[in-house]
Order: sequence, then C-alpha cells, then structure tokens
Amino acid sequence: MASKLGLIIKREYLAKVRNRSFIVMTILSPILIVGMIVLIAFLTKINDDETRVITILNESTFYRDAFKPSKNISFLQFNDLTVEQAKDSTNALEYYGLLHIPEGATVEEVARSAFLFTKDNPNTSVTKELENVFQNRLRQERLQKLGVTPEQFSSVEKPFEINLSTFDGERSIRGVNEIKAIIGGSFGYAIMMFIIIYGGFVMRSVIEEKTSRIIEVIISSVKPFQLMLGKIIGNSLAGVTQFSIWIVSASALLFVAVLIFGIDLSALSENNAMPPNAMGGMSEVGGMDGKMLLYAKEIYGIPWGLLIISFFIYFVLGYLIYSSIYAAIGAAVDNETDTQQFIFPIILPLMLAIYVGFFSVFSNPHGPIAVGFSLFPLTSPIVMLMRLPGGIGEGGVPLWQFIVSISLLIVTFLGIVSLAAKIYRTGILMYGKKPTYKELFKWLRYK
Repeated sequence: MASKLGLIIKREYLAKVRNRSFIVMTILSPILIVGMIVLIAFLTKINDDETRVITILNESTFYRDAFKPSKNISFLQFNDLTVEQAKDSTNALEYYGLLHIPEGATVEEVARSAFLFTKDNPNTSVTKELENVFQNRLRQERLQKLGVTPEQFSSVEKPFEINLSTFDGERSIRGVNEIKAIIGGSFGYAIMMFIIIYGGFVMRSVIEEKTSRIIEVIISSVKPFQLMLGKIIGNSLAGVTQFSIWIVSASALLFVAVLIFGIDLSALSENNAMPPNAMGGMSEVGGMDGKMLLYAKEIYGIPWGLLIISFFIYFVLGYLIYSSIYAAIGAAVDNETDTQQFIFPIILPLMLAIYVGFFSVFSNPHGPIAVGFSLFPLTSPIVMLMRLPGGIGEGGVPLWQFIVSISLLIVTFLGIVSLAAKIYRTGILMYGKKPTYKELFKWLRYK
C-alpha cells in the first residue's frame, strides 16, 4: 500500500509542478506581488504629497490667522469680494473649496453660520481639520468667559499619554497587539487563499479524471482511498513548494525594489497600523525616534521562526482537511458547474475565521471567542496564527492551547478523510446524476 501511495503522490506532485501554468504562476506571482506593493507605496506617497488649497473669505472679526497650513491643506485669503465672486474665483482657479466665515456678534454665531463650499462632497479629513479649528476657538472662548486665560487654556489642552511598562520594568507601547494581529492575520489570510486555490486544484483534477473515464483504469490497480489521499498529499507538497519559492523570491525582489526605487514601505502602515495618539506625548520617551525604536524592538521580538514554522504546520493540516472535502465533492459531481452548491459551506468557516478572528484578536487575543476559534479545527489555522505573533507561553498563547489546536486538527483530518473517502469511493464511478445533500449523507452510511 505504501509503495502505491508513494507512486500516486509522486505522480500528482510531478504532474502539478511540471504544469506550464504552475511554472508561469510560480515565476510571475512574486513579481506581481512585489510590483503591487511598490505601486501601492508609490501611489500612497503621491496621495500624501497632494496639497489641497482652500480659499477663505472671512467677513468677521474672529478667526483671523486661525487657519494654519498643514501637510495636506494650504489656505489662501480673499478680501473685498462677495461670496459669489469668491466662489467663481475658487472655481476658476480650480482650488479645492471656499470657506466662508460671515459677520456675527459672537464666536458662536459666526461658527454656526460658516460654510465650506466645494465642487463635490468634501473629504472627511479636510472637514475634520477645519472643524477642529472652529472647535478649538469655541472652547477657548467658552473657557475665557469662565475666567480662564489663553495661557491656562494652552496648559489645559496639552495632551496626556499614560506611561506604560511591563512588570519586569521594560517600556511598553500601545498598538503593538494590533500590529501583531495584522501580521498574524496576513499569514492566516494567505492560508485561506491557498486552501481555496489548491483545494480547487484537487477538485478539478478529480473531475477531469472522472469525466475522461481514466479513473476507471486507475482504480483497477489502487484503492479509491489511496488515490484520494495521494492526490491530496501530492497537491499539498506542490503548494508548499510553490509557496516556499514565493517567499524567497518575493523577499529578494522586495529588498531589491526598496534599494533601487527608494520606496518607503512605512507609508503603507503609518496611518493604519498605529492607533490614534500612538505618536503623541513622546517627550518622555525620547521623541519620535525613541517611539519608532520601541516599535522596531517589538516587531523584531516577534518569534518569526515560530510563526513561519507554525504557518507551514497549519497550512498543511488545514489544507489536508479542506482538500479532503474538495476531493469528495469532485468525485460526487460530473462537472465544475455542479460544485457551486457545495462550495459555499466549505469556504464559510474560512471567511468566518478571517472576520471573527480580526475582531476578537484585535480587542482581546486571550478572550473566549479568540481562544475558541483558535481551537476549533475548521477555523484554527487562521485564528491561531493571528495570536501566535505574541509567542507561546507567558503573555502569548498558552502551550496547551497550541498543542490542543494541532492535535484537534490531526484528529479532524483523520475523521474527515475517512468520511470523504466514503463519498469518493461511491461517487467516483457515478455519472450523469447531480447528487443532493441527502444522497451524500446516504453514501456516508455505506460500509
């Protein structure tokens, strides 16, 4: 049996890696991925460099010199114009918008009457920045009525950020859990995509052999279970081979692209990975450079070896489970169109793992939802990888949860592959009939 299984695995593996499309995608995919990263970084830089010009027609005695230019907004003052003239001038000069501040007796009255005129719906960041100026002036006016001086107001407005430290005395920073979850989530998302892609390869391979009647010749010399298991393992090894090549080549290409084009990859995450005010209050910890060093230290401290090894473990085990189901579906139908009714129930746990995993791991990586989904075999390959950047042991994933998760995956694979083999054994020789769920359950009871 072992020799026949080995031959089937070898046949499936060589058939896959020698396939022209496999070779082309193995070469092109890293180039496309790196090209996409470089393009996004380049477009992000262009987008950040765009400066919107807003004209101001201030007819009041308030808010003079209140609007200061920022990184993405500059201001141009209009004088001695009507509102309509100011609108026409702004349009003719193709500026972003006109801020009209009318006359009024009080700051409150002027603020309520102010309008921002734009050609289309304004950008949220633009309106937020303008609103902050009005809000700051209104707050200052209200406090002055209570006897608070501008100097006192400035001291009141000074932002505060609590100091963070571990019990061991090491400096800690906010936002690290989110960054780790994003890194782990990227690995989990890659697993989901590979399970869907390579599981589909197994299913299509079974359908092709079944419709061409080659399967009748093959199972005359090997058992259906051996054939199914050989297809699963052979395609799994091809997937691991392809992904390993992608990791090495993509990393090398990205390194070369960064050196040649001088792409700043931090632009991709500086506005998303770090939470609001993560960069605030830095005088106590050494300024921006000190903060970035702390983030760099935390990212460097991620157990990358454990994460990469765990990725391959969870990828293989998750793939074995789902590809068994894909193989059973391929054996049960005659063409790929008939598989649509069975595909959604398969990918639903994967989609659930991505979305629930992100929400639960971001907020509480050790909460019951995160732990439960990281142990449940159909979602653990994704959710557990979201938790693993925190390491194993104190402060990370408890060792027993890691062991139980892998053990449940192995047991689940053995159980599902035995059930899938029953469907495969019956369906592989059936033609011209679209099976129902009721018939599939009936096949499971066959001995």
